[in-house]
Amino acid sequence: MRSMETSDTPETEKTPTGIAAQDWDTAAADPQYRAAVVDLLGALAYGELAAFERLAEDAKLAPTLEDKAELAKMASAEFHHFERLRDRLAAVGEEPTAAMEPFAAALDGFHRQTAPSDWLEGLVKAYVGDSIASDFYREVAARLDSDTRDLVLQVLDDTGHASFAVEKVRAAIEADPRVGGRLALWARRLMGEALSQAQRVVADRDALSTMLVGGLADGFDLAEVGKMFSRITEAHTKRMSALGLAA
Repeated sequence: MRSMETSDTPETEKTPTGIAAQDWDTAAADPQYRAAVVDLLGALAYGELAAFERLAEDAKLAPTLEDKAELAKMASAEFHHFERLRDRLAAVGEEPTAAMEPFAAALDGFHRQTAPSDWLEGLVKAYVGDSIASDFYREVAARLDSDTRDLVLQVLDDTGHASFAVEKVRAAIEADPRVGGRLALWARRLMGEALSQAQRVVADRDALSTMLVGGLADGFDLAEVGKMFSRITEAHTKRMSALGLAA
């Protein structure tokens, strides 16, 4: 699950309080909080593994050897992110595969529904689609214990795909302006599918949903949920502009 850009989200800039001011050992004394974090790390780990697989597949569509090598490098970075999450789960006494398994069907379904038909759609999906999920996880990270928060933010770091995608997509639109309309429609579809997928993942896991809506870790109230999605939508609009597409 890579992050193409860091959105300007006030949630990540606030001084930590409550569980967000604690370390893992202290916060994990609450079994429900621990279960929520295991779910979160499991979802992220599977997302990173899926991102690795997709970048490797996208490399087959690359028009040049240079592009192929660039995507292979990014895929390698995604796999290293997966390894960090897998190792963290094991370090806190959880079986990584078991933690990832509940999220495999939803994430696989999302990727089947949004399979790119060509090289440019693959770039837009990586830049726009995955970034929406990353923005969501970054919002959640602001409410986690300090150890988990640091890990989550590190694995959401940009793998280099942002500038690469912007350069290639803008060049394609400049060469053929008609491409822009098709890619704009594709990006809008990705936005809707990504938000729906995030909601399904959370709704299916009681501990995770309880944490997000205020039961744990200073969760969001309903007004904050609205603000969070407004920030995610604003970041999406900025990315579309960077690509030269209408939001």
